Amino acid sequence: MGRIEDRLAELGLALPAPSSSERPFALVRVSGGQAYISGHGPADGDRLLFRGKVGADVTIEQAEEAARATGLAMLASLKQELGDLDRVVRWVKALGLVNCAPGFNQTPAVINGFTNLILDLWGPDAGRHARSAIGVAELPFDIPVEIEAIVEIG
Repeated sequence: MGRIEDRLAELGLALPAPSSSERPFALVRVSGGQAYISGHGPADGDRLLFRGKVGADVTIEQAEEAARATGLAMLASLKQELGDLDRVVRWVKALGLVNCAPGFNQTPAVINGFTNLILDLWGPDAGRHARSAIGVAELPFDIPVEIEAIVEIG
């Protein structure tokens, strides 16, 4: 195991199974020195861990947990593509989408579940990323959170 996986273990976390579903797109696409991570939701393999609208069916605390689970799913896809999470040199940009009930406006707090995971694993220099957190009326399969990102790889 590498440094990032050791850190996961120290935090009591484990990577979920990567998705095995066939798609017409890549979950992670490497181009030059960057990896582009497609939108992921809170899943273990192909099993969704959370469903519902934040502010109605899902509390803000559950949504933060869903964002953290989404981050772990993204890491599973990165490991599958790169072979080693230590190849991620720096997190560059993340876009978080939150499936919001009408009136819910705390989207940044929800996506902090993802950002805090990345900072815990990579530290403030390599983990601090540019980010947007927006609310949407619907997300695929009624998931509460979807996140995509760009990372620099070595």
